[in-house]
Amino acid sequence: MGATTTYLTGIQTSGEPHIGNYIGAIKPALAAAGAHETLYFLADYHSLNSVKDPAKLRHDIRAVASTWLACGLDPQRTILYRQSSIPEVFELSVILANVTPKGLMNRAHAYKAARDRNAAAGVEDLDAGVNMGLFNYPILMAADILIMETDYVPVGRDQAQHIEYAADIAQSFNHLYGDTYRFPIPEGDFPQGDASVLPGTDGQKMSKSYDNHIPLFLPENKLKKLVRRIPTDSTPVEEPKDPDSSVPFQLLAQFASAEHTASVRARLEAGGMGWGELKNELFDTLNTEFAPMRARYDELMSPDSDLDAILEDGARRARERARRVLAQVRSAVGMA
Repeated sequence: MGATTTYLTGIQTSGEPHIGNYIGAIKPALAAAGAHETLYFLADYHSLNSVKDPAKLRHDIRAVASTWLACGLDPQRTILYRQSSIPEVFELSVILANVTPKGLMNRAHAYKAARDRNAAAGVEDLDAGVNMGLFNYPILMAADILIMETDYVPVGRDQAQHIEYAADIAQSFNHLYGDTYRFPIPEGDFPQGDASVLPGTDGQKMSKSYDNHIPLFLPENKLKKLVRRIPTDSTPVEEPKDPDSSVPFQLLAQFASAEHTASVRARLEAGGMGWGELKNELFDTLNTEFAPMRARYDELMSPDSDLDAILEDGARRARERARRVLAQVRSAVGMA
């Protein structure tokens, strides 16, 4: 991987992030951002599949952008832009649709899952509830990737098919028009080993859909109340406890220093530390971590913040790349 290697990350804008997103996606992405040429886009058009409320979508776009900036994304080093600000993406998606076999789309996981749900429910029309946005989702994602001549896309293993599809579509285009212009073939950059999965307040994987998440920038008083409500067993304070079976301890271990975590573990195993004290430790640790970010987030979310200017500058820089690529693609297919 040379100095000009391009990494592109798409950020979902359907809902505000929680602390599980921070550990699993935001923190690792920001740690890698300084080592490569990086572009992060807010996938607002993709969100139309799940968000039908315009006011919510507008809020979520601003909230997600503000979250990443508050967590440390440097817009001077990483180009941050809204997908909807790059019209070249959508023209490219039309061109790519004309080199993409329908059979490839039939095998897309999201589309097959929708049909399987209908079959399981006894619905005669297996395509019931499937719109063309869902069906064409992989083509639009390929356009997101290819318009920026992306080399690597950091994703989880569950997203591997999207990268494979983008590569297949790029190869189809290159086969037809490669004498004039060739897309780089993108690859997935998958996490090594087992990625950390934060438990929710009920012990299951943290997820908004389970309503067991801890919002990233919950106000201090609400954060304290939510942490205090995490269920624990009735082991008396003086009795030894198993830290690894405790949701508060598992969360603490992700945010506290190794020394602090080891000290809390020893006290729990020896007896003498109650669950209430552990929850206080967890609240203090989370609040210390996120209080400065929360202040920056609140600042960015205000109507007169510099958020719009940051996104406009990112869109300008991203469109410079997109225009150059699309001009070559249009020439290759005979449109220019």
